[in-house]
Amino acid sequence: MHAFSKAGLAAAALLLGTGAMAQVAGTLSVRAGFTHIAPQVKSGNLSAPAFPNTKVDVDAATSLSGGVNYMLTDHWAVDVPLSLPFKHDIVGDGAIAGVGKLAETKVLPVTVFAQYRFGEAEARFRPYLGVGVTYGRFFKTRTTATLSGLTGGTPANPTTASVDNKWGITPQVGFVWKINDRWFLDAAYYKSFLKTTSHLSSGQSISKRLNPDVIAVGVGYRF
Repeated sequence: MHAFSKAGLAAAALLLGTGAMAQVAGTLSVRAGFTHIAPQVKSGNLSAPAFPNTKVDVDAATSLSGGVNYMLTDHWAVDVPLSLPFKHDIVGDGAIAGVGKLAETKVLPVTVFAQYRFGEAEARFRPYLGVGVTYGRFFKTRTTATLSGLTGGTPANPTTASVDNKWGITPQVGFVWKINDRWFLDAAYYKSFLKTTSHLSSGQSISKRLNPDVIAVGVGYRF
């Protein structure tokens, strides 16, 4: 019995030690939560023929999200956020402010971050800084009768649109709060510097800097 007790204590100590070192090199974790994207739009003018100062804005969107994180060292990590697509409404601005919704588009932002985590691996609270590369994939862009009316489309031949896929740089700041040896809360703010162009079937186009503010919150589990 004495030998079994020693073996049990050794196994418990090993398990507790592994949990305490939850953010050391080689640790893999996953998380799930939500992400809110709020574009800070700076729109160009719609190309001719168009009213002067014809611009657009893009509404915010929220989606279920998550991510995967791998600790390369006790401080450096690779982080890949994951999410369902975000659906953004495109509305009139400038000379056409107030006309309402012109189109909607879905976007799937794909980002890979390099993160540096401060503090000790066993710390309950660990802030971090990150920088990443984002690829914004836009798809399923649908236009409205309002856009057709502004650009010469008709019910029989409505104006359609597409949005260019683009790359951008994304700095990040956030923190991890350890709930226990396995579960944690992760919260981050980041900003993607992203510029794209929309093309209309009328032959017109409009460029815009999206530069969204992003807030992501999730509950995670370490393996």
